[in-house]
Amino acid sequence: MARNSEKAQSMLFRFREAQAADLGIIDAGRTRRPRQITEQDSIPACEKWRGQVLKEISRKVSRIQDPALSDYQIRDLNDEINKLMREKHMWEVQIRNLGGPNYMRKGGKVYDEAGREIPGGGRGYKYFGRARELPGVKELFEAAARAKQEENEKPLETRDDLRKQVDAAYYGYAPDEEDEKLLGYEAARERQAYENLAKAAAGLEPPPGWEPLPGDTGDGQGWELPTLEEVQQELIDRRRRRLLDQL
Repeated sequence: MARNSEKAQSMLFRFREAQAADLGIIDAGRTRRPRQITEQDSIPACEKWRGQVLKEISRKVSRIQDPALSDYQIRDLNDEINKLMREKHMWEVQIRNLGGPNYMRKGGKVYDEAGREIPGGGRGYKYFGRARELPGVKELFEAAARAKQEENEKPLETRDDLRKQVDAAYYGYAPDEEDEKLLGYEAARERQAYENLAKAAAGLEPPPGWEPLPGDTGDGQGWELPTLEEVQQELIDRRRRRLLDQL
């Protein structure tokens, strides 16, 4: 009579077990995850495997916080977590390709089965828990933090990234800036705006104390702005009159 271990290795037993898992008769969590993720064609099965991967990630992230682990164990455990993160991403891609929900729209945040966010669950190789304090890794994080702080403390006029975005158009030297069609269009729009403003102000009285500038009264004179010497002389006269009033 065959032993239970020999039955478990038989082709018929494994076929029946896979068939029962597809039909939902047995728990798929007790079976081994398939390696060929792209060959899976069932959305519920893919979501079950994704949930199992999330449970393993949450369990290993909690374990990597253990202070009794050595540096070698922490590195191996961190590699395993990153491998599971890649597997989770592949399951999510397969679920999306099959027409299921798109779990990759959440901006790189990863949550376990209890709804807790797993830190460091973005793209690329990540360091979790005590792996951030490993020799060589800690210095990289400190150097990146210093570089980011120095970048934020730079004055705006010395930052090269802002200067690269400034071109001739920023200073008004854009191509076709002096095009005749453009200049004619701007002149027509200016006349239209002036006519609209004149119609809107027709019949309105100026406010008390209003002194029209030359050119506003329609006397044919252009704008006459005071020179710097005239402004200084006017300020001196006002100060002289104010001192005389105090005396």
